Amino acid sequence: MKTIIEVKGITKSFTDGLVVTQVLKGIDFAAHEGEFIAIMGRSGAGKSTLLYQMSLLDNPTSGSIKLNGHPVDNLTNSEKTQYRLNELGYVFQDYSLLPELTALENIMVPLLMQGVNIQNTKKRAMDVLVGVGLDHRSGNLPSELSGGEQQRVSVARAIIHKPKILFADEPTANLDSFSSRQVMDIFKKLNKEEGLTIIMVTHEEEYGRIADRIVRLSDGQIVK
Repeated sequence: MKTIIEVKGITKSFTDGLVVTQVLKGIDFAAHEGEFIAIMGRSGAGKSTLLYQMSLLDNPTSGSIKLNGHPVDNLTNSEKTQYRLNELGYVFQDYSLLPELTALENIMVPLLMQGVNIQNTKKRAMDVLVGVGLDHRSGNLPSELSGGEQQRVSVARAIIHKPKILFADEPTANLDSFSSRQVMDIFKKLNKEEGLTIIMVTHEEEYGRIADRIVRLSDGQIVK
């Protein structure tokens, strides 16, 4: 089975004046293509920090990361931006939708940034909107959608460009139980039917058990 993420000796420290706080303390981790992995642990364990290092949204203090077999430590900021745009998808707990754009337009953004023409982009965006059960909401602004609907739009935007890896940081944190299950059902479908690799930070044991594997963090280290 192909290794799609390989992390070796990752540390991450934050400095506030003279105080240095080490959040990650030498993480070794690997994920295989098509795996659904849940990263779990108490608040402050370093879950989101680890996700941000692997997903190229932050730079580790030390250690190395390979994505899809390629070292990414020495990529320039512009190269990392292109890599994120082409290869990775993101779902955040606050949805991160552009408030002035409709659901359909929000989903179109990644492909338009890649230079795909607007007709093909609109067709693909509607297809993924159908896939998350929101084609009837295509013309609505985020403010006109429920939290669960906004998160499903966020998922559709994250997968429109067919990323190699989907990173999700507490995707159900702001949702009720019903909306949370809808989002998790979409994740399961993407993973099982389309083979999408998913790395998800969650504090919900119920949703962690949906994953193929749980990686537990405590005090900046993997404990299980």
